[in-house]
Amino acid sequence: MATEYAIVAGGCFWCTEAVFKDVIGVESVESGYIGGHTVNPTYEQVCSGETGHAEAIRIGFDPEKLHYGDLLDISFATHDPTQLNRQGNDMGTQYRTAIFPLSDAQRAEAEAAIQRAQQDHQEPVVTTIETGEWYPAEGYHQDYWSGRGQQNGYCLAVIPPKLQKLRKSYAARVKSLNPDG
Repeated sequence: MATEYAIVAGGCFWCTEAVFKDVIGVESVESGYIGGHTVNPTYEQVCSGETGHAEAIRIGFDPEKLHYGDLLDISFATHDPTQLNRQGNDMGTQYRTAIFPLSDAQRAEAEAAIQRAQQDHQEPVVTTIETGEWYPAEGYHQDYWSGRGQQNGYCLAVIPPKLQKLRKSYAARVKSLNPDG
């Protein structure tokens, strides 16, 4: 079956990328920008908060191994969807929690996933469903955790707890725990 794509935002793209690189059925993860009004924005422009873009990831996945709804559930389990325009110490609209469906079927599943996430949180889930044009981030942002991210203090503080949440809640879906998966 052909690769399908999902675009989600849940804070720093370095951190969300690291989570999904370890999910069975994920074939690719690309960091980028979406949901703003500037054509082909740069990292510096997006970080200013003035372009309207979110830091996001575009996930290529095998729908025979990973369903879109499960992918969204993993996203909700590894970031805080109740935080408006922030994740941890990262603040601004570029760090919002959002889903960017690529079809009507994905939109319907995104709505259902938000409802499922709300059942797990006492605070309101503020994840939005949006549209926008995808712009890949600069090359030095791609696969950041596997490269220099493991020497970055911010990444060392944020990414391991996200990976622990993934392994605790979705052990059967984790590549590093299921090498034959």
